[in-house]
Amino acid sequence: MNLSFFDQFASPHLLGIPLILLSMLFPALLLPSPDNRWITNRLLTIQSWILHLITKQLMMPLNKKGHKWSLILTSLMMLLLTINLLGLLPYTFTPTTQLSMNMALAFPLWLATLLTGLRNQPSISLGHLLPEGTPTPLIPALILIETISLLIRPIALGVRLTANLTAGHLLTQLISTATTVLLPVMPSISALTAAILLLLTTLEVAVAMIQAYVFVLLLSLYLQENI
Repeated sequence: MNLSFFDQFASPHLLGIPLILLSMLFPALLLPSPDNRWITNRLLTIQSWILHLITKQLMMPLNKKGHKWSLILTSLMMLLLTINLLGLLPYTFTPTTQLSMNMALAFPLWLATLLTGLRNQPSISLGHLLPEGTPTPLIPALILIETISLLIRPIALGVRLTANLTAGHLLTQLISTATTVLLPVMPSISALTAAILLLLTTLEVAVAMIQAYVFVLLLSLYLQENI
């Protein structure tokens, strides 16, 4: 029983071919094909408004030097948002529940922000490792602590996204299993758990959007420290 709960986090295969490759191509199908109705199309107008809103929120903590990262951060936000929301559909696989994928996204981008700061303003970037006014006996310990906290940032990014989505999916499956099992035995309790499941699904939609936003927002804050 415990193994079946975690089977949803294994990438499905068909004839030995991982279907995750096909699912990762699906978001590209959502992109519209060029035509002469790009401006008058209501759907594209809504998409443009959402993209503008997301870009504005992500660029608010950054100065003008960081605005060149707008395309990367907005694209990452839309990628995570699409994958997280599509993963809530029945019989689907959520790649962002895999720590390997989240670390593959978090580590290179975190390293890029760090190297940007070391290249453009090395003294200020290294100065973050030692708070101003630190007593002399505490300097070695604080440098060690700040270095560890700096190096643990990409791990925290990946683990946060993985843990939140994994916990939500497991809880959803547990409650849905309880609803199905209790239906022939105690229909009233089953109806109550079904109502809880509906509320939990709504919460999971919010969590999927919030976690995508938090992931990219933290990257933008790390970038702001280094530009």
